[in-house]
Amino acid sequence: MRAGFGLLRLSSKDFWAMTPRELAAVLRPTSHSMNVPSRATFNALMQTFPDR
Repeated sequence: MRAGFGLLRLSSKDFWAMTPRELAAVLRPTSHSMNVPSRATFNALMQTFPDR
C-alpha cells in the first residue's frame, strides 16, 4: 500500500482495482525482489478477507 499510494500516487479506486500482477509490473523497475502471490495464496486471502 505504501508503494501504491506513496510511490505511485494512485487513488484508492485505482489501487484497489489493480491485480497483484499489475501492481508487480509497475513496481518491477523499483524492486528486484517483489514476489507476486500465487493464485492459491490470492484465493486464500480472498477467503480470509472477503469484500463486504
